Amino acid sequence: MAGATSETRRTKLRDLIQSRGFASLGELADTLQVSESTIRRDLDYLESTGSARRTHGGVFWTGGSNTLRVFETRRGTDWSAKTAIGEMAAALVEDHDTILLDGGSTTYELARHLVGRPLQVVTNSLPVAHLLSSSESIDLVMIGGCVRGRTAVAIGPMADSMLHSINVGKAFLSVAGITDRGYFNSNMMLVESEKAMLSSADRAIVVADSSKFGRVSLSRLCGLNEVHAVVTDSHLDSKWKEHLALAGTDVVLAEPSGEGEAGQILPTAPDWTSQSD
Repeated sequence: MAGATSETRRTKLRDLIQSRGFASLGELADTLQVSESTIRRDLDYLESTGSARRTHGGVFWTGGSNTLRVFETRRGTDWSAKTAIGEMAAALVEDHDTILLDGGSTTYELARHLVGRPLQVVTNSLPVAHLLSSSESIDLVMIGGCVRGRTAVAIGPMADSMLHSINVGKAFLSVAGITDRGYFNSNMMLVESEKAMLSSADRAIVVADSSKFGRVSLSRLCGLNEVHAVVTDSHLDSKWKEHLALAGTDVVLAEPSGEGEAGQILPTAPDWTSQSD
């Protein structure tokens, strides 16, 4: 694409990575007929927009999907918090961990930061599975069941049975509400599947932005003390930090973009990040 404008070239590059899922730098340079240094500069831009992520040997597509637009209508002012929470939660995952990812927009942001890493990932989320399926370093296990249209997650008796038959080191769950009585979600079948997730995991970690605190929903998942850690944004009110500390739950604070450089961990429970043998 010699002579093409940078905008045209980046659009072609973006479409190419999206269609292939993964591509090497040399492959991209040959296809677009530009130097690898030009590809690297364009990838800097695509990474800044969240469309791609470089790893050893090439680049993965991490942007949206033409067929799985579950979260597009839900993007709002809290999306920067979800992105920061996802990145911070990904830092709690060690290479070669076996983890479980619940469905939801925040867990999807977490999955985006796991692309290309050597992991075993179990999920009931179609968007998460679609995102990770092109990553050869990830051993992906998809939970089956009845697919809930709004969030494209598999739930129900079939999903519960499969979840009860596995074991993972860490489970990352999404919830609709958190009160002093515990964690809540809006669908009873979903909560039953999430209870099965809790029973299959050595460590349970909730990812939720601060707007979920003080909000109740239809069905109770578990008490505050049944979760090892909560990853949320730095706007969390101090009273909720105290509630979680009393429950023995670690609080991991993520800093939304433009508000600071790094997050922090407020430890209350010992060594929860280590995966059991």
